[in-house]
Amino acid sequence: MFNLDATLQTIIAIARDAGHILLHHFDNPTITATKSTDSDIVTIADKEAEELIVAALKQQFPDHHMVGEEGGGTGAPAETAEYFWFVDPIDGTVNYAGGMPFFSTSIALTDKNRQPILGVIYDPWRDEMFSAIQGKGAFLNGQSLKVSKTASLAKALLSSGFPYNKHLQPDNNLAEWAAFLVQVRDLRRLGSAALDLCYVAAARMDGYWEQQLNPWDVLAGILIVREAGGMVTDYEGGANPQQEHKGKYVASNGHLHAAMLEVIQAVRSSRSDFAT
Repeated sequence: MFNLDATLQTIIAIARDAGHILLHHFDNPTITATKSTDSDIVTIADKEAEELIVAALKQQFPDHHMVGEEGGGTGAPAETAEYFWFVDPIDGTVNYAGGMPFFSTSIALTDKNRQPILGVIYDPWRDEMFSAIQGKGAFLNGQSLKVSKTASLAKALLSSGFPYNKHLQPDNNLAEWAAFLVQVRDLRRLGSAALDLCYVAAARMDGYWEQQLNPWDVLAGILIVREAGGMVTDYEGGANPQQEHKGKYVASNGHLHAAMLEVIQAVRSSRSDFAT
């Protein structure tokens, strides 16, 4: 096993370099393409930041496989690599393209079973660097993170998001949103899954749920939440949601987890057009 502490410092430096690209283009982000829907956009900064990150990872870790949101798989063959990097150059691209300063760069290292080992999420606008190594805790700019102690939904601040194809299918999180809204202190829709997870780890939020998320959206954040003392599962309470491509995720401070799962499962069991 290579030195994870030294690797973390390398990834932090790479994430900062990517952040400089994001800030450079922020006033003129230039949408270059759309993907699955008109809401699923790509900017010039997505491409440039991912190219920088992947090139740096290839140089440092030539025997690892890299998976980028924009560029797909590269590096060592996935069939033989022992370690995988998952890269999201801009999580929150819709915010970024609209001039809203809430977005991040997410980089995660996993084993071949997608178990996260190291994660870095960088918010360049606020210069906030969230990081974690498996078994060594979670940190924000070097300061230890701990999840909140909120123990009831009535006192909880939760966040969530909606899939890009929300206008095309009934299973679009609106029912879950409505169910939570009347039970919690309040809800937020912030637009960056990676930062939502970091905010749970930092006790800025008490919990978060969302579906149809890709591994590069969440793998770093999963580790950061868990290392801060929180819990991350799928909608049924399974401990390894990262095994799915379009996964369903519930993150919490642990105290609220059973109650959050109960709300979600009640909604979904009442709707025959929802898949479990």
